[in-house]
Amino acid sequence: MLYILLSICCSVIVSVLLKLAKRYHIDVLQAVTWNYSMAILLTWLFFKPQLSQAQSVHFNIYLLIGLLLPVGFLIIATSIRYTGIVRTDVAQRLSLLIPLLSAFLIFHESTNTLKLVGLGVGLIAIICSIPWQQKSNRRSSGASWLYLLLVFGGFGAIDVLFKQIALFKDVPYTTSLFIIYILSFIISLVFLAVHIYRKKTKFSWPHILIGWVLGVANFGNILFYLKAHQALANSPSTVFAAMNIGVIVLAASIGFIVFKEKLSFLNKIGIALALIAIVIITNS
Repeated sequence: MLYILLSICCSVIVSVLLKLAKRYHIDVLQAVTWNYSMAILLTWLFFKPQLSQAQSVHFNIYLLIGLLLPVGFLIIATSIRYTGIVRTDVAQRLSLLIPLLSAFLIFHESTNTLKLVGLGVGLIAIICSIPWQQKSNRRSSGASWLYLLLVFGGFGAIDVLFKQIALFKDVPYTTSLFIIYILSFIISLVFLAVHIYRKKTKFSWPHILIGWVLGVANFGNILFYLKAHQALANSPSTVFAAMNIGVIVLAASIGFIVFKEKLSFLNKIGIALALIAIVIITNS
């Protein structure tokens, strides 16, 4: 569970940094692009991955994740801008439904009554945590729900794909991670080059430093998430649920305390239920 806790902290740090990007007028695309250069460097320094160990049979999955990661970053940043950190994080965690179903339908995980109770309480907690009554600008409300839907589907798919990578026996997960970061960096650079060419943005050196800070948190998030899946290889639903519910608790707390985002009585009940669900799932 230590790996899950560390991944939760890193994940929320990423969300907070993206939230601050709006306040300080940071170009998210540039920050996201350079974040992957730091992730590549950290993976190389700490794990010395060998590309010769990579298998071409896995390249399709690597490429898909390499595309989804930077696109997901941009969707999250836009969603946070229009809907707030709480609603965006809840949408991301509602994507738990996708990997949760895959844990039983694809990865054939065995279960027990206590775990099912914990998962049930966790799902109720997620629903209660959604700020249903949060006001939004009429001009952006439709787009807001579209961004939330994209966050839901995209990150559900990413969770399932990362679980699949953690199960690879022929390639070390650090090598897989290294390849994914390289692909994400290349794809992000293409996006950035197109934006600069179309004069939608201007290159800025400070964004490299900002991206590196983001990259440290992003590296930790994915690294510890994969480690958790390896440590609990026979119980993917535990990782999926504990990770998602834990982020809701921490993100909602930070959103409420630091960014003064309002929480209803139902939202507070959802946070309490989330804590209970984590305890139940851990004991299961």
